[in-house]
Amino acid sequence: MRKIYGIGETVFDIIFKDGSPQAAKAGGSVLNSVVSMGRVGLPVSFISEFGKDDVGNLIETFLKDNGVNTSFINRYEDSNTTLALAFLDEKNDARYTFYKNHHPGKLKSDHPDVRKDDILLCGSFYSIWSEIRERFKRLVSGAREKGALVIYDPNFRKSHLIELENLRPLIIENMQMANLVRGSNEDFKNIFGAGNVDDAYMEIKHYCTNLVYTANNEGVYVKTPGFSGKFDVKKITPVSTIGAGDNFNAGMITSIFQKNIRPDQLSSLTEKEWEEIIATAIDFATEVCLSYENYISGDFAEKFKTSSL
Repeated sequence: MRKIYGIGETVFDIIFKDGSPQAAKAGGSVLNSVVSMGRVGLPVSFISEFGKDDVGNLIETFLKDNGVNTSFINRYEDSNTTLALAFLDEKNDARYTFYKNHHPGKLKSDHPDVRKDDILLCGSFYSIWSEIRERFKRLVSGAREKGALVIYDPNFRKSHLIELENLRPLIIENMQMANLVRGSNEDFKNIFGAGNVDDAYMEIKHYCTNLVYTANNEGVYVKTPGFSGKFDVKKITPVSTIGAGDNFNAGMITSIFQKNIRPDQLSSLTEKEWEEIIATAIDFATEVCLSYENYISGDFAEKFKTSSL
């Protein structure tokens, strides 16, 4: 059976609004995605690492309870799980402060045997950390060579702009290993100085020809060799935008999985097919923005599964 894998960092989010803590939960961009996919019953595994501490125990139990396979997670003993303090501004966008005493590089768990037509999601700063770079590349490039569908979300924050000269080649290398790049307007502005979707596509098409570009309230753009179009998003007042992009990814992958779309089909999908994929992605992202949750709710997941039968 076709399987889904996500590789990324694990943190424990503590969310603050107006100086007061509002929620505490497992986090990390790819983790947020795999939890939502697990909640709708997809065969998803998470590749990551976190501490053998009380916080790590909470996270591992949470992942298992939400249908995520944890066989490929490394639990290290010499330091604690990373904490991420998220401070929401007046628009409910987050500014982060991280507390960690662990340096990546202990990604020692056995990697899965990713096979043809499986789906692999990767991204964020974890995908360009020098300490795990070689193991990460072997996994992702090996998956692509075997015919898996690789989706890359750079999720590149302004806080890393000072390192951009050294990091951009790694980001480009990740794009070259991907079948599909999904990024925000801020990602492409930070990485390439691209001010719009056309500028972004001009930059990335040399490395990956399939792009999904999200631009907040402006909408979602898709550019491939076979299709170019824009889709509107829902107008809402968000409670928190922390997991919006992560759950857009989860919804997009869910639809790709349900439609049994293969890597070589991405470039030739029709407008109707993309409309259905993006609609599911927007539904997932919208649901998450209406609470302090990093993932779709159990109720939403049950309704989605019922409607998909």
